[in-house]
Amino acid sequence: MTTGPRAFEDLVAEAVAAPTDGWDFSWFEGRATEERPSWGYARSMGDRLARVSASLDIQTGGGEVLASAPRLPPLAVATEGWPPNVAKATALLHPRGAVVVAAPQDAPLPFADGAFDLVTSRHPVTAHWAEIARVLRPGGTYFAQHVGPRSVYELVEHLLGPQEEAASSARHPDRERAGAEDAGLEIVDLRAARLRMEFFDIGAVVHFLRKVIWMVPGFTAEAYLPQLRSLHERIEAEGPFVAHSTRHLFEARKPAAG
Repeated sequence: MTTGPRAFEDLVAEAVAAPTDGWDFSWFEGRATEERPSWGYARSMGDRLARVSASLDIQTGGGEVLASAPRLPPLAVATEGWPPNVAKATALLHPRGAVVVAAPQDAPLPFADGAFDLVTSRHPVTAHWAEIARVLRPGGTYFAQHVGPRSVYELVEHLLGPQEEAASSARHPDRERAGAEDAGLEIVDLRAARLRMEFFDIGAVVHFLRKVIWMVPGFTAEAYLPQLRSLHERIEAEGPFVAHSTRHLFEARKPAAG
C-alpha cells in the first residue's frame, strides 16, 4: 500500500520535536543533501593533530569532528559554549583523553599565551583572531573550515526577505584574511567553495534552521508558519528546494620567534 505526501503539520511537528544538540546530521538522511568541499577538512585536521603535542578545538559543538581524528595529541582541549553540547562533547571526547572546557564563544579564551601548537575549528560563529594568535605558540598553526558569505541565503531570504550585502560581509574570506593578518598571522592557504544543497521536505528545512541557529536568529516554526507553508507547497509542486552553502578553508601560521 502506498501513501501520499506527508502533511505539512506532521512534518513540522516531527522536526520541532527532534533534538538539535551536537553536530550529528544523520537526521537529514534521505531528507536533505549537501555537497562537500573538495579539501576534506576532517581528514586534513586529523593529519595535523597527529603531528603536534598540544591542540585546541574552538566551538567544538558536540565534539564529533574532533572525535573523528584517528589520533589526538597528548594534550587535546576543546571549548564549547552551549550547555547541551558541552555535555555531549564531554561524553564523546573524555574517553579519548581530551578535555572539554565550557567557555562562551565571545569571551577571551581561558588559556595561557602560547599554549597550543595547533588551533582548529569547524564552522566557528566568529573567528576571534587576536585570541587565536595569542594562544598559539610561535610557529603554531590555525586550521579551520569557516562558513562563508551569504551561505544558504536562498532559504534565509525566503523567510526574511532580501538581505543587505553588509549582513554577510563579515564572513567574506577577504575580510577574514585581513583580520587574521591584523592579528599577526601569516596566511598559508585560503580556499573557497560554493556547494549545492537540496531540501526534500519542509521538516528538513525546519530542523536545519533550529540546528544552525545563526541562519535565522530566533527562529521558531510557529513564528514563520506562512513562509514555511509556502515553501512546503513549492517543494510539493516543484521538487527539492535548492540552496547553496559557502565554505572556506583557512590555514594561518603564527610567525616563529626571533
